[in-house]
Amino acid sequence: MTRTVIAQGTFDVLHPGHVHYLEQAASMGDELYVIVARKSNVDHKETPICAARQRRDVVAALEAVDEAILGHEEDIFVPIEEIDPDVIVLGHDQHHDEAAIEDELERRGIDCEIRRAEGREPRYEEELLSTRLIVDRILEQRGNRSP
Repeated sequence: MTRTVIAQGTFDVLHPGHVHYLEQAASMGDELYVIVARKSNVDHKETPICAARQRRDVVAALEAVDEAILGHEEDIFVPIEEIDPDVIVLGHDQHHDEAAIEDELERRGIDCEIRRAEGREPRYEEELLSTRLIVDRILEQRGNRSP
């Protein structure tokens, strides 16, 4: 029997931290589906820079990912219902309330495990594992340039 795993996130400006998260999620099952958030669902941090389809396409290109899909615009649980996973893997620093997710999954009759991926430390001094840090570095180094 195939063990299906879901990972999800914004994945704006893909970086090694994202790759680590998705590789770890893939190791928890046989098939990894990644739900890429639409801009309309990102309300806990800055709006993504890249378009949702672009972010999905870049995530889909990763070896660990079997399929990347766009999230539902109104109800983030719709793709989870459609995929019916065995495991949902949350990123180590994602803001989600695991108990609230478990309650909603139970309410919808979705029986799956919720797990957290482990974070990883930078492997060298200049390695950036955060979209926010990458954007900050771009603005710091190139923000004052004329177009």
